[in-house]
Amino acid sequence: MNCTLCPRKCGVDRCKQVGFCGVRNDESTVRAAKAMLHFGEEPPISGKNGSGAVFFSGCTMRCVFCQNYNVSSEAFGKEITVSRLAEIFLSLQEQGAHNINLVTGSHFVPQIIKALDIAKPSIPVVFNCGGYESVETLKMLEGYVDVYLPDVKYFSDENALRYSSAKDYFKTAFGAVEEMLRQTGKYVIEDGLMKKGVIIRHLILPNCYKDSIRLMNALEPFKNDVLISLMSQYVPMGRAKDFPEINRRLTTFEYKKVLAECERLGFEGFTQERSSATDEMTPDFDLSGL
Repeated sequence: MNCTLCPRKCGVDRCKQVGFCGVRNDESTVRAAKAMLHFGEEPPISGKNGSGAVFFSGCTMRCVFCQNYNVSSEAFGKEITVSRLAEIFLSLQEQGAHNINLVTGSHFVPQIIKALDIAKPSIPVVFNCGGYESVETLKMLEGYVDVYLPDVKYFSDENALRYSSAKDYFKTAFGAVEEMLRQTGKYVIEDGLMKKGVIIRHLILPNCYKDSIRLMNALEPFKNDVLISLMSQYVPMGRAKDFPEINRRLTTFEYKKVLAECERLGFEGFTQERSSATDEMTPDFDLSGL
């Protein structure tokens, strides 16, 4: 079957060939790099016990600065069956996870749905993605996903193409967030934990704070219904060294300019200190938990 799960619609038969996502697999398998209790997410996602994260291999984007470059762009990982994926969901729940966190799983949505049909956890399901999503694919997840955690990376199409090879990124991401909100409605937090809703993440890039400000203004229509997670912990990784303008850490000035605009617009949400920008925030992808 020709794959059209992401906005690229590359049309590859992934049973026979590798798609743009970097993965070749059949309808009964997925590829993943790790399953773990993850404590590096936003407070209402990680909570005290951790988020039950499954890190899928491959990605529908090509972010040159990706901190998980070997997993996303090089598809490092292990092939597991849908039935094993369902077992992992239940195992993470038994370990005390506050939710099941599907990290970069857009290109495995049919298999994820099958796994959830086998073993639907009693805790919320989080869909953690890059924002470059097909509305048609998101509609398949209705009733399965409780919390959406999309990145919205760029307002500028030029930046999106240069750093993530993603044409029409903002238009696509805006439509995706609209669909996510249609499914979940306004966010709900109970006892400090996210039960449903949308958290939009935005990582500010060096020399791009003006684009971040334009992005915040473009997202203003969502401000009463979503939470914003404004991230400042950018570290040059992956191929960032090939792009001199982003081959450095973010400055305090750049971060404060975007933060001030978020506050002016009235967004609610989370901020991350620049001191959190360490390699320790990146899991060791050793195939454990699979």
